[in-house]
Amino acid sequence: MSSLTYELVLAGLAVGSAAALTGIGLIVTYRATGVLNLAHGAIAMICAYVLRHLVVEWGWPLPLAACLTLLVVAPGIGLVLDRAVFRPAAVLDLDPARTLVASIGVFVLLVGGAALVWGGGARADAPVLLGDDPWAQLASVLLVGGAVGAVTRWTKLGRELRAVVDNRALAVLGGIDADRVSAVGWAFGAFTAGLTGVLLAPYVRLDPYGLPLLVVEVIAVAVVARMRSLPVAVATALVVAVSQAQLTRFHPMGWAGPLVQAVATNLFVVALLVAALVLPGVGARDALPRTSTAGARVPPGVWVATGVLFLLPLGFAGGDLQTAVRVPALAVVLLSLVVVTGRGGQISLGQAAYAGLGALFTALLAAGRFPGLPRLPELTALLVAAVLVAPLGLLTGWPAIRRHGLALALATLAVGVAVSRFVFAQPYATAGLSLSRPAGLASDRAYYAVELAVLALALLLVAALRRGRTGRALAALRDHEAGAEAAGVPVPALKVWAFVAGAALAALGGGLLGMGVQAFDPEAYDPVRGLLWFAAVLVLGADSLLSPLVAAVLLVGLDAGARGGAAAAVIGLLAAFTARVPPLTSLLPGAARPPGPPARRRRPARARGTHPPTAAAGRPATGGPAPDRPSRTGGAGGVTSPAGRRAHPRRPRAAPAPAAPTRGLEAREVTLRYDGFTALDRVDLLVEPGRVTALVGPNGAGKSSLFHCLAGTARPASGRVSLDGTDITARPSHARTRLGIARTFQELAVFPSLTVEENVRVGGEQGRVRDDPDAVEQALRLLGLTRARHLPAAGLSTGALRRVEVARALAGRPHTLLLDEPAAGLDADETAALARVLKALAADGTAVLVVEHDLDLVADVAHTVHVMEAGRIVS
Repeated sequence: MSSLTYELVLAGLAVGSAAALTGIGLIVTYRATGVLNLAHGAIAMICAYVLRHLVVEWGWPLPLAACLTLLVVAPGIGLVLDRAVFRPAAVLDLDPARTLVASIGVFVLLVGGAALVWGGGARADAPVLLGDDPWAQLASVLLVGGAVGAVTRWTKLGRELRAVVDNRALAVLGGIDADRVSAVGWAFGAFTAGLTGVLLAPYVRLDPYGLPLLVVEVIAVAVVARMRSLPVAVATALVVAVSQAQLTRFHPMGWAGPLVQAVATNLFVVALLVAALVLPGVGARDALPRTSTAGARVPPGVWVATGVLFLLPLGFAGGDLQTAVRVPALAVVLLSLVVVTGRGGQISLGQAAYAGLGALFTALLAAGRFPGLPRLPELTALLVAAVLVAPLGLLTGWPAIRRHGLALALATLAVGVAVSRFVFAQPYATAGLSLSRPAGLASDRAYYAVELAVLALALLLVAALRRGRTGRALAALRDHEAGAEAAGVPVPALKVWAFVAGAALAALGGGLLGMGVQAFDPEAYDPVRGLLWFAAVLVLGADSLLSPLVAAVLLVGLDAGARGGAAAAVIGLLAAFTARVPPLTSLLPGAARPPGPPARRRRPARARGTHPPTAAAGRPATGGPAPDRPSRTGGAGGVTSPAGRRAHPRRPRAAPAPAAPTRGLEAREVTLRYDGFTALDRVDLLVEPGRVTALVGPNGAGKSSLFHCLAGTARPASGRVSLDGTDITARPSHARTRLGIARTFQELAVFPSLTVEENVRVGGEQGRVRDDPDAVEQALRLLGLTRARHLPAAGLSTGALRRVEVARALAGRPHTLLLDEPAAGLDADETAALARVLKALAADGTAVLVVEHDLDLVADVAHTVHVMEAGRIVS
């Protein structure tokens, strides 16, 4: 081995050892608490600063300072975070996406706090803890990893740790102190973060932004290890680091040279991108819950006050006006998060990348340096830049189709980091670039007025979106993705659309921001800014149009009026306590509180003649009006079924529906397996028009599995599902809904942020027959919901919500209706009303399949009853 190769190996081992420690700490924390700690890098940075302060500023001996930092300060930070931030979330059993927001808040809080305490400048005098020998660092990593592996595998604490992660509530019932286990996990994770920070600090710049971002990049090693395997994490870290060091030997010439150099110095970013976009996602739970994205209705007086506040800078001058110029542009960027996160419920940590691309493309187009396009006037360049950036939203939109929660967060973060490292930080993209304002807008006052006009237009467009058909579909996607798809919403296409629209809006704001300061500053669009912007909008209420305006004022005003980092500290503090603090816009005087998701309901013990404690005979729990009583023939006043073949005399003209099938929905030789377990074994079933078909059997018999195969939410391993003889096995759920196959869910799948009528209207807008207002009215009448039509769905009783689901399914005029335990949670009167509706539907020619445990209901309504057992139909 040549001396150069050996030296590069040693350099790689030094970096790889620190990266391996990061992987170990992240995995231990995740396995002990279920939290992917994005604040790991910020903890590392704080510990590096503390060690430097003790040694350099106060003159402490390095061993004593290191012991205090690593054995007291670092674990102490972990214990504080566990007790104050993450334990309340665990006790409340919050979704992982909420804990993700909390970890982002901790990240932003620590970064802002470090900037306030130590300033934003880089430090080059961090003390070296283990000397320059990388073998000593590697030995320490292997020692730590071996100790963790031994404890996890062979000790009582390790067994308790695994039990708490698998099921915290069950572990507590088994006598395990879950709080103690999670505290140990957080303390050890923070210790490894501190060790990572003090090892890396001498080799990289020590500042509040650089070191945390570097540690975020090496999250890749934990993701590659699937947040489980310590040996895989250590090996990945060492291989990537040594490979990165060896790549520095190559200096290719020509156009590929700068790109190769960028890859050679950012191989961990490449690994993060591949791990986040290609490998199976970590944490497949749903997108952000509605309560963490909601913004309440804003009183008109608040809008008037906000308008006056934004007009005040027109009277400013000098530095105050120059600072104010940044506010409307940043508000436009943050407005993109209202579309993607607030309305669509998707986690997007990469909006800063699209804002930076908007500024960069605007500068390149205005300078005539954009390949294939001539030099353009500044305003034209701004609009063209937004159009060019919009398709790049696919970088995050396409992964969002199949990823949720933590996996989607990592994918969007990886894209933001990659754009920052491979575009903004490279001289080939930004060298010699300037950004000027259009002629006539050289003064800050004139430019600010134009920014206000653009912001007002953007607000109007997003407001129209939130009120329209697409806005309702986005809200359905946010509130319950599976329910939205079952209602006919094309979920994959809608997710891509949201990210593309968000990218265009962020690019527009980024271009305005660059013109405002008349320069392209890569640091203004780094990934840490993206995390800060995301946290700011979340804590204010991401679905409120007021939130981006207030957030922009806070972010710009706090940092301008105080020491840098004040905004990050304030926003981070609020985001860290997201488990306890509701969106701030919901606290406005006179603002309606945003509805939370309906409680997770279990099947109650139900006897004939009893009523739920919160509702009598289906009365909404909010004290609203009692529901209309449907007649035995279908609805109030004898209205025929929306699925029926007889047209309502007052129904407006709509697109003609495809003919109803004559044979029905059929499963032939359907086999379904889950991880080697056979849930369905060559099952045949026919759901015939004009008949109610019932599936009964014990739990685990395969009823729901067969139901999911028919509905399109599960793909059988073999066999086929056909509609009137046409194979639809490969059709997704929303496509089957548009063919006329509607379904409901065993667990309630309503959209709590929408009213009853809006819930039903989503089905009418996305179903087999779309945009037929009479179908919505008939569905509301048929299910007795007309008097509750304007009530928020979140406040209704279980029985009313069941009827809302059925009404939403019927509003698209389906010919086949699949009902998964529709009587769950209903009292005797509600069950009797449901039986009348099902009989009316069948009499009008609808094919109905019911999976139900209530044998009295089955005996009352079913024409054909199939009994399932062990994945087969036995009778």
